[in-house]
Amino acid sequence: MTQNIIQTSNAPRAIGPYSQAVRAGDLIFVSGQIPIDPQSGELERGKFREQAYRVLANLEAICVAAGGSLNNVVKLTVYFTDLADFSAFNEVMAEVFAEPYPARAAVQVGKLPKGVPLEVEAVVHMV
Repeated sequence: MTQNIIQTSNAPRAIGPYSQAVRAGDLIFVSGQIPIDPQSGELERGKFREQAYRVLANLEAICVAAGGSLNNVVKLTVYFTDLADFSAFNEVMAEVFAEPYPARAAVQVGKLPKGVPLEVEAVVHMV
């Protein structure tokens, strides 16, 4: 199976030895996105909701670069450093995504890169 790398300047560049996303057949595997502004390279320093919007905007930019949209997302994994943010993320997700919503897992972790409160990875289905 051929793998194609998805890369866009409209999402933060990888901060390690990995790709923003990899397409394998009809599936795109998007690496974890954190609240980094792709233009400045700086962390979004707003409240949790603003950081969540930034993460999902980064995810959307990668979906668009792959020729799709957030409507193509079939699975999200959300990593929280504090599950108290779960409700706020649900509100943001309901504003950004349209029904039917993707499948999702939510996991609390001890720490994330750059001390951010959330990271979101996705599986995208392209037809």
